[in-house]
Amino acid sequence: MRRPYSVPVILLTWGCLLTACLKEKQDEGYTEPPGGGNTVTYDWAKIADSAQSSMNYFWSASGKYYLTSNASADWGQYWPNAHALDVLVDGYLRNPSPATKSRMEELVNGVKTKNGNTMINYYYDDMEWMALACLRAYQATNDVQFKNITDLLWTDIKAGWSEDLGGGIWWRKDNGSKNTPSNMPAAILAARLYKAFNKPEDLAWANKIYDWGKATLYEPGTGWVYDNIEKNGNKNTTWKFTYNQGTFLGAALELFKITNNQTYQTDALKATEFAVSSGQLTTNGLLKDEGGGDGGLFKGVFIRYFTRLIVDGNLSTDKKTSYIAFLQKNAESLWSKGTNKSLILFGPAWDKAPGNSSELGTQLSGSMLLEAMAELKKLDLLPK
Repeated sequence: MRRPYSVPVILLTWGCLLTACLKEKQDEGYTEPPGGGNTVTYDWAKIADSAQSSMNYFWSASGKYYLTSNASADWGQYWPNAHALDVLVDGYLRNPSPATKSRMEELVNGVKTKNGNTMINYYYDDMEWMALACLRAYQATNDVQFKNITDLLWTDIKAGWSEDLGGGIWWRKDNGSKNTPSNMPAAILAARLYKAFNKPEDLAWANKIYDWGKATLYEPGTGWVYDNIEKNGNKNTTWKFTYNQGTFLGAALELFKITNNQTYQTDALKATEFAVSSGQLTTNGLLKDEGGGDGGLFKGVFIRYFTRLIVDGNLSTDKKTSYIAFLQKNAESLWSKGTNKSLILFGPAWDKAPGNSSELGTQLSGSMLLEAMAELKKLDLLPK
């Protein structure tokens, strides 16, 4: 993940710059009430399918990777492409089609080529996102090439740990700072590797990384997760991002599921409450606009792990109902107000439709939200 986190969105004139242009879509997943009633019906599976199809606008058929926007010929960089693989896995789990599996294979090969014919990257957090996505791809498809990538990256990620600043994984290989983005996804990865392959050293890594992150970059009184600490020991106590809340709650949740230690559940809930209830990261009940560039992906990261908390967090009935209502409000706003329906494009604000251009990160965030709703619907967790 790069800094600065947010850059201006540049709207370009839409043209069929990619090899495949989708036809204008009818809104099949959204039904207005007859006779002016108050109930609107959302078919979340169809809506998620539309979001998956829209990713074709961003695909480079020659490079085999996703582009920085639907109106750009520049590659979308390593870590957003890792999240694009995660979104493909979401779609594959709902509908295990050979075409989606083929796209997943093409993507990892395209990223490897674009990355200098290696999956190893300068940024530890970028590799963590790719490893997490490849682990999910392996578990969904049983294709060992994805596991091999995960294993390769995990070995390199662990080499980023040092005892400087009391522990933690460096952000990048110049060893200038350590941050939540380079540690909490690593803790999630280590915990998931332990659950998948039962190697005690992976659980030890998950605990070690999480404990350092909690002690160094977490404010227990509020649930606020700080972004980073510089090599000189200075902590950033200014930035507040959904991304950091999401990765921290995700790591806490994974350890809770393994250990059933209520402390982890409490940590996850505090980080979640800061995101959804403190007013710091929401506007009128919607996750706030965090801009373009890297910031466009932040809400999607939060949504992914927030959804896992709803499904797997052993929440009280009242808490689960409240969180589902929050997720549903955001999704209904995105689809009814925040989507360019002609092209199925999402912008950084989930209550304002973009024009004819959208960045890859914001498109992925919207897709993650809609996939989350499709999953909750499939699990019969949405209100009737």
